[in-house]
Amino acid sequence: MKWALGTFAILMAALPAIAQTNSATPPQLPGKVAIDQKLNAQLPMDLMLRDESGRVVRLGQYFNHGRPVLLNFMYYRCPMLCPMVMDGIANGLTELRFDIGREFDVITVSVDPRDTPEEATAKKETYVKRYGRFGAANGWHFLTGPESAIKKLTGAAGFQYAYDIKMDQFAHGAVLIAVTPQGRVSRYLYGFEYKARDLRLALVEASAGKIGNATDAILLLCYHYDPATGKYSRSAMNFVRAGGVATILSLAGFILIMIRKEHSR
Repeated sequence: MKWALGTFAILMAALPAIAQTNSATPPQLPGKVAIDQKLNAQLPMDLMLRDESGRVVRLGQYFNHGRPVLLNFMYYRCPMLCPMVMDGIANGLTELRFDIGREFDVITVSVDPRDTPEEATAKKETYVKRYGRFGAANGWHFLTGPESAIKKLTGAAGFQYAYDIKMDQFAHGAVLIAVTPQGRVSRYLYGFEYKARDLRLALVEASAGKIGNATDAILLLCYHYDPATGKYSRSAMNFVRAGGVATILSLAGFILIMIRKEHSR
């Protein structure tokens, strides 16, 4: 029993070191793999890329509609991580009541300069069809570009990746970035699964309240964005404040109804 307890204590003490080792970039990769949060950083709006039809486009043209944007990076030949991330994004967007091309847009950019517009088109058809809502094709853009342009965009967004020449694969993190209509980084959402609540709150915040409703305003009081986890967690104090706001609104509505009834009499 003492031996088991001793072994357990040693393992528990070693966990922080193990976690630190696992989170570091593998030594065989030439670059750093990390998500360097750059909140409020301006994306390069004059950056030139190619859309899925092969046309040269300027990044800023996707921000001319006054809508927030969800930005993610992948590469179209990725055999493992990218499909998992894209499936998580598609599932989360399907559960979200906001519509792509109406309340917000999505930009998916390949980090592999060898990817072609034809491959971008194939990915777009797959995920737009899976999303299944009218008008999504006009709001979800799959872009490619030269390495210099890709590096400039990923650098501005804090997305650090590395190419493994032996495996012919890119090592990168899993993140979805909410961007304001002006092209500034607003929020980072981590992982393979994205809750509709987190997506909604991130979009409402990125849009500076231009989309959403009173319920979203109350939710933003209840939930607080945690940069360390990239998620929205419930805040006890804010929850109490939101309850107070909801109570005041209910009383105001009740009084208004009673005044109207009195006038009608």
